[in-house]
Amino acid sequence: MLLNISQIGQIALPVTDVDRAEAFYEKILGLRKLYRFGDLTFFDCAGVRLLLEKTVHPETVTHTGCIYFRCADIALAVGELAKRGLSFASTPHLIAKMDDHDLWMAFFTDPDGHTLALMQEAPKGYSLPRTD
Repeated sequence: MLLNISQIGQIALPVTDVDRAEAFYEKILGLRKLYRFGDLTFFDCAGVRLLLEKTVHPETVTHTGCIYFRCADIALAVGELAKRGLSFASTPHLIAKMDDHDLWMAFFTDPDGHTLALMQEAPKGYSLPRTD
């Protein structure tokens, strides 16, 4: 029997206020809510479930790691999310020039302080559109 654990099915984040977190992920980020069961709310991220779960001990919520949301146009996504009231810790910037693409990211946090990011695997030589 071969062990096959290569696909992520669900990622869980502890939150202090499920209603506030649910509103952020649904209304600001625009994720599709699957369902809610008590203090658990589930969103679809292209087949991977994101579970927001009310923590029993709010003081123990840690802010390690980062969830990276892939987008087709990082400048457009940042602009739209800013219109929805999201503040970014960093504007879109080039992270790495890979062999076949350039990797761009922009970082922000959710209401509980979890680090999140937008990422775009852009064509080689991509640059952000001028806004002036």
